Amino acid sequence: MEVHKVVPPPHRSTFQKFKTRLKETFFPDDPLRQFKGQPPKRKWILGAQYVFPILQWGPNYSLKLFKSDIVSGLTIASLAIPQGISYAKLANLPPIVGLYSSFVPPLVYAALGSSRDLAVGPVSIASLILGSMLRQEVSPSKDPILFLQLAFSSTFFADLDLLLISFTKATLIGFMAGAAIIVSLQQLKALLGITHFTKQMGLVPVLGSVFHNTAEWSWQTIVMGFCFLSLLLLARHVSMKKPNLFWVSAGAPLASVIISTLLVFAFKAQHHGISIIGKLQEGLNPPSWNMLHFHGSYLGLVMKTGLVTGIISLTEGIAVGRTFAALKGYKVDGNKEMMAIGLMNIVGSSTSCYVTTGAFSRSAVNHNAGAKTAASNIIMAVTVMVTLLFLMPLFQYTPNVVLGAIIVTAVVGLIDLPAAYQIWKIDKFDFIVLLCAFLGVIFISVQQGLAIAVGISIFKVLLQVTRPRTGMLGNIPGTDIYRNIHHYKDGMKVPGFLILSIDASINFANTTYLNERILRWVEEYEAQDAEEEGKKHSSLQFVILDLSGELYNSICSSVSTIDTSGVSIFSDLKKALEKKGLEASTHIYIMALVNPVGEVMEKLQRWDEGRDILRPDSVYLTVGEAVASLSKFSRILKSARESVKTLERKLEG
Repeated sequence: MEVHKVVPPPHRSTFQKFKTRLKETFFPDDPLRQFKGQPPKRKWILGAQYVFPILQWGPNYSLKLFKSDIVSGLTIASLAIPQGISYAKLANLPPIVGLYSSFVPPLVYAALGSSRDLAVGPVSIASLILGSMLRQEVSPSKDPILFLQLAFSSTFFADLDLLLISFTKATLIGFMAGAAIIVSLQQLKALLGITHFTKQMGLVPVLGSVFHNTAEWSWQTIVMGFCFLSLLLLARHVSMKKPNLFWVSAGAPLASVIISTLLVFAFKAQHHGISIIGKLQEGLNPPSWNMLHFHGSYLGLVMKTGLVTGIISLTEGIAVGRTFAALKGYKVDGNKEMMAIGLMNIVGSSTSCYVTTGAFSRSAVNHNAGAKTAASNIIMAVTVMVTLLFLMPLFQYTPNVVLGAIIVTAVVGLIDLPAAYQIWKIDKFDFIVLLCAFLGVIFISVQQGLAIAVGISIFKVLLQVTRPRTGMLGNIPGTDIYRNIHHYKDGMKVPGFLILSIDASINFANTTYLNERILRWVEEYEAQDAEEEGKKHSSLQFVILDLSGELYNSICSSVSTIDTSGVSIFSDLKKALEKKGLEASTHIYIMALVNPVGEVMEKLQRWDEGRDILRPDSVYLTVGEAVASLSKFSRILKSARESVKTLERKLEG
């Protein structure tokens, strides 16, 4: 077999490497490629379109697109208005703030966002987290102005922390399901008419508060709540079964608000145990930049709250946008979405808005209603603007119980049992992460449950880094292919060879483990070989380390990177094997490497000066070539030994 030479990668300067790494880390989609070869004027136009996607689709906007967008915009507005009021109360904020947050942020997103389907506004989980975290230190009833200031400040900081962390799918599903249950349980206060309710978020204190205050239960509130909750759930079920009837679930919340408001007004129900919203302020968003807190004793609180709500907002917004983009066959740019959601919250914090993102329920309605562009957000914002200017007195008699029913209906969709079952089938460890997130949120708190799940996810990643997979490769009979012998049962060990695959980057965190594990492989091979052959000594001569990821036939898991601690493992192994051969005094051990990738090869070359790791007979392109070449070397060595023994016998005779 012809043996191909393993060549080092072309030389690149440190600056070129750093530039490439930086580009692939922060701009994997290479947004600057569209500027290559373009005249200066065209570059300015492309730059403006990249920052403001509205300039890309706006000039080609037509009456046909407008007809589709106005239907979807009015439809999501009918959902956004009651949800905005409801979610603001969930965040312990004045209801009007929910409408403010459904006016300015959608306008910002329409100019900066890349999704055609994302409907922007307040969302239940972020509202719950913001309200619960701030309420731990400030009472919204005793000090409402300070609470409002901290909410706006947290919204500002929600943008600054967006790049710090993201969730695994298992963490997100478990967290969302747990938070949905907690949000629903919190609505028992409104659905039962309880006035003295716990401020804690756990399952036990919430249920304890419900059953310890049975004297406050209002049968009028319970009847109204049960009726409208049943109506809303029925409407949701109809729209799920028949997506073309999307308008049923979209219009049900607003219809419930209108009907319940008329009933309360007609029967003076506010005097019979049913609490109402009360008078709401008219007019557009007042400026709030003078209310932002950048110093003082509450700075840590608003930064922490902004971090958590910002992560939730970005994760949910991008996930929802990409879901509907995949259905329609277009691409959502993650960088643009981070810019859009971030600036949306910065502008919102200065215009009396709290944390907003793309909600799944509204975006689903927007998608099913036939939205063609982000102009549907503009139409929704205009509708909310009209409501703020002229229709606010109509909500004065809206009962809180209906807002609670709207919230419960909205968060039910966050409990994704099919996805949880799929994770159980695919990865049991991920399912444990999901359960930890779910149970942590349910029994401890939303923040601590999230922290536990993230901690377990990080532990899993660290475990994968510090304990990389290694395995023994064998030859598939009749081929030159080598695969994991525990995976491919017909794989055959090659006599005299221990072929090992390493399926992870080698770094300071795993060098000690890999060194010990490879030497243990050698000892296990020798013991098994001696036992099978009935010999005192093993026939093992060659240890081949495959760095190309052949363990599970996946180049995705090859040794793609190595650090300064990692390069020393090969010289340490070489010394350990040479020492082992001298101690055995029956044969020698030779270590060979297979297919080290560019960066690994380059660092090994620099490390190898005087260490003799990268000799021509120690580095090969494939396992097959390594086995063929070393087998030939073994035969030559064996022949030389026999010649020496023959010569020695002749000299003795």
